[in-house]
Amino acid sequence: MAAPAFTAAEARDRGTFLALMWAFSYPGRVHALAADSQNPFEAIGAVLLDLETSYFTPDTALDPLLRRTTARSSPIESAEYIFYPVLTDGDLETLSRASIGEMLFPDRAATLILGAEFGSGVRLTLSGPGIQASGTIAVGGLPANFWALRERTRRFPLGWDIFLVAGAQVIGLPRSTAIHLTPQPPLRPHGEGESDDATYPLVLPNERNPHET
Repeated sequence: MAAPAFTAAEARDRGTFLALMWAFSYPGRVHALAADSQNPFEAIGAVLLDLETSYFTPDTALDPLLRRTTARSSPIESAEYIFYPVLTDGDLETLSRASIGEMLFPDRAATLILGAEFGSGVRLTLSGPGIQASGTIAVGGLPANFWALRERTRRFPLGWDIFLVAGAQVIGLPRSTAIHLTPQPPLRPHGEGESDDATYPLVLPNERNPHET
């Protein structure tokens, strides 16, 4: 017997969930959200939040959209999911109070969902589970001091799990991922040696997982 077809909303939520799952499975790779015309932060909230979860966002336009999930709006210190469509230097002091979990309960750490830009900005070298050897990405749209804050708060198994969102694309950076800022390569005239993209990839390819259906 054929399985019933997904409704449009079910298909969108399923696609968004799969993108988030693979983003954490393969940190640094870009995955497409099935957000359609929906606000991508609203789409992510729809699959992560329910009446047993809590969230924090300073965004007054996003807050009522997240409330539709029946999740609780909470202070940042106790929020399980933290949404910043735009993160500024002035937000870092507040963000530093987000939970990194406890040694007995590392699952109490917050998950951050942050607006960003892919393909330009700070170059990050990633290593850890889900990354073969190491990989380099370029991420912009975040305060330069955010990465230092992330490093200070990361004491595995404690630390934040992070989704970076750029339009309808997402990159996952779980707390198990080590991140090192990479110096910018020297500029070379076009045509000399290998291409910059080959030596210093800006964004890892959006590869379809062979087990994804």
